Amino acid sequence: MIYFCYFLMGLLIIRLLVALVNYLSFAYLPKVAPLANEPNISVLIPARDEEENIGTLLDQLATLEYSALEIIVYNDNSTDSTGSIVKQWETKNLNIKLINGGKLPQGWLGKNHACHQLSKAATGDVLLFLDADVSVRKDLIKRSISHFQKYELHLLSIFPKQIAKSLGEKVSVPLMNWILLSLLPLSLIRNSKNEAFSAANGQFMMFKAVTYKDIWPHEKCKAHRVEDIAIIKLFKQKGLACDTLLGDADISCRMYDGLETAVEGFTKNIFQFFGNSILVTVSFGIITTIAPFVLYFNMGIWWFIAYMVGIVSIRFL
Repeated sequence: MIYFCYFLMGLLIIRLLVALVNYLSFAYLPKVAPLANEPNISVLIPARDEEENIGTLLDQLATLEYSALEIIVYNDNSTDSTGSIVKQWETKNLNIKLINGGKLPQGWLGKNHACHQLSKAATGDVLLFLDADVSVRKDLIKRSISHFQKYELHLLSIFPKQIAKSLGEKVSVPLMNWILLSLLPLSLIRNSKNEAFSAANGQFMMFKAVTYKDIWPHEKCKAHRVEDIAIIKLFKQKGLACDTLLGDADISCRMYDGLETAVEGFTKNIFQFFGNSILVTVSFGIITTIAPFVLYFNMGIWWFIAYMVGIVSIRFL
């Protein structure tokens, strides 16, 4: 049992070091830098029953500090007023276009099909897929394009700052980022060709249009429930430069509206993060849950305290 205790502390130290590397490498969207040029950007928004969010997002996009934008919304058979809200915006802003979706073809998941239809309608040099419940501010586009150009990326994904309001959300929503940032040095997403170092968030995915339309990744991943990770792995397999960053207040999202939906979304993503292996995912969950108790009963109070200090340090890095 003593060797198992050493293993638990070793795993904690590794996670602490990874979190420290992410902290020191400042894995956040960088401050804006001079742009080599201002490419035309197609902002592509799949929307289904988003009447509470879509108007706010369109208003925010219309006021961003970037002029070369076309904004296309795919109304995916909404049963609320999503379509009429976008239609109102379309009549007063020539840069906004509405596409009304039809029947979902066999073999497709809804969001993947919506994104594919949006990409076929897009004319920009850069394609930016945004979820309808994301909030954007200030110079988000310029900051993203600056980083995109600097590293000659084909795909850039950003994890928005997550807004948690209810107690259930506050308990569950931070878990995915907490696990991600303690197990994966984000700098390796860009600096390593190994597809094991892959993470992405479908709420913000920016593509070089030429590359996207050569691969058509949403079509290739049309049946994937976690298409964002599947797509970045596909790009890394092809040796294409990718990067994933953490967002700040300029891009935020309330992804879930309660504990039940948060747990459902967390469960869907966490299995994919661990290579879609139920064994590895469950083992990690059990080990990290029982670790402090194993250390307390076998090694004493000071090991328990050291472990808990390490866990808290990871949380705040």
